[in-house]
Amino acid sequence: MADSARTKRRLTGRASVLAITSLVAVAGATAFFMGDRVQLSAAFLSANYAKGISSTGTTSTAKQQAAFDQPAEALLVKTLAEISNKRMDNALTEIDKVIGAYPNFRLAHLIKGDLLLARARPLSAMGSATDAPQEQLDDLRDEARARLVRYHSERPKAQVPRYLLQMTPEQRHALVVDTAKSTLYVFENRNGEARYVTDYYVTIGKQGMDKYREGDNKTPLGVYHVTGSISREMLSNKYGKLAEQYGVGALPINYPNEWDRRGGRKGHGIWLHGVPFDTYSRPPRASNGCVALTNEDFMTLSKSVQVGMTPVIIANGIEWSNPDEMRTMRTDLSQAFEGWRSDWESLNTGTYLKHYSTQFSTGTQNYKSWSEYKHQVNGAKTWIKVNVDNVSMFFYPGAGDLAVVTFEQDYASSNLSGQTRRRQYWKKESGGWKILYEGLAPST
Repeated sequence: MADSARTKRRLTGRASVLAITSLVAVAGATAFFMGDRVQLSAAFLSANYAKGISSTGTTSTAKQQAAFDQPAEALLVKTLAEISNKRMDNALTEIDKVIGAYPNFRLAHLIKGDLLLARARPLSAMGSATDAPQEQLDDLRDEARARLVRYHSERPKAQVPRYLLQMTPEQRHALVVDTAKSTLYVFENRNGEARYVTDYYVTIGKQGMDKYREGDNKTPLGVYHVTGSISREMLSNKYGKLAEQYGVGALPINYPNEWDRRGGRKGHGIWLHGVPFDTYSRPPRASNGCVALTNEDFMTLSKSVQVGMTPVIIANGIEWSNPDEMRTMRTDLSQAFEGWRSDWESLNTGTYLKHYSTQFSTGTQNYKSWSEYKHQVNGAKTWIKVNVDNVSMFFYPGAGDLAVVTFEQDYASSNLSGQTRRRQYWKKESGGWKILYEGLAPST
C-alpha cells in the first residue's frame, strides 16, 4: 500500500485478499484501543481482546519496554499506543514505519487498512466485508493478541525456568519455548547457570501442543537437543518448491526422545525453522508441529546454536525459579547422582541397585532383567572406577520432579574399560531420587 489514495481504491474495490483483510480484521486487534471511534460491544471486547491482553497480569513499565529488543513488535505496539491516545495520524505514521521496514508484515498492513477505514466510518462489527476469509482474519487477530501479550509480559531478568538445572561448560546457550505465550527464550550459560538474553515470537502446531502421533499437527513438549542444521540451499535441493515453507533454514531436534518413545509417542521431523518468503511471520498456531520464527529471527538465533549440544525445552507455560531455589534443587539431584556413581564403584550391587526404580527400563530391559544382569557382571570384577564429566541436568516440563541427566562416562574395571556418553531419567519417588531410564546418548 504505497499511499492513502491507492489504499482507499483497494478498500472500495475487491482487488486483493490482503486489502479486504485490512478493512476488517484489525477491528478486533485495535478496537480495545480506539474508544468511541470503534463501536464494538463490551462482550466482544471481553471475549476476544481485553481478556487476552489483561491475562498477563502485568503492566509494562518503561524499563521493561526498554528491555524488549524485537523491533517489529516494538514499532507495532507503538502504533497501538498512538491509537489508544486517539492520535490517528501519528498511528498511521508509525505503521508506515513498520511496513517500510517489514513490507511482508501482514498484520501491519491489516492495521493500516483499518486506520484508513476508520477515517471514513466507525467500525461496527467484525467481518463487515463479506468476501473476507474468516480463517485468515482469525489468524491475524490471534497474532495481534499474542504479540501484545508478549510485549506486556515482564522479562525474566531475575528468574530462570526451573528446567535449566545445570548446563555443561560447553553448552553456551539454552532455548526454552513457551507455547502458551508464543515465545522462545534464549538463556546464556554463565558458570553453569542460565541467564536471560532475549526472546522471540514463534509459531507452533496448528492443533496446539503435546504431540502424540504422526500427523497430528501438534508441537511436542519435553527436553530436546538440536541435532543438525539445514541451510536454505540444502532444503531446496532436497524438497524443491516445498522448501519455501521453511524459509531461510531449519534446526532439527531429537523428537521423539527416550521419554517420548517410552510413552508411545510417534512422529518425526520436528524442527525450528523460518517462514515462507512472502510473509514476515505466521499466526501463533499455523505449523505442522514445528516451531517457526521469522526469517530474521531465525538467522539471529542460529548463531547461538551448537549442533548436538544446545538444549531446546518446550513447555506449555513456564515454571520460573530464582537462582537460590535452583542451587538447592541442583545440589539435591547432584548428591543422588554422586551416590549412584560411588555405589557402583563399591561393587555392592544391592546398594547400587537401590538407585533404580522398580519401573526402570532401558527399552529392552526392565528392572528385573537389569538387576540380574548387573549382579552377573559385577560378580566377575575385582574393582571398578567410574568418572563422570560434563554433566547436564534438565527438569522435564509438565512432569513434576522428572530430570534428564546427560554425562560423559569414563568406565574402567578389572576386565573392561570404555568411554561413552550416557543419559538417565531420574524421578523422585517417596522423597528420594530413582533412575527410570538409562542408555547411550548421541555423541556431540
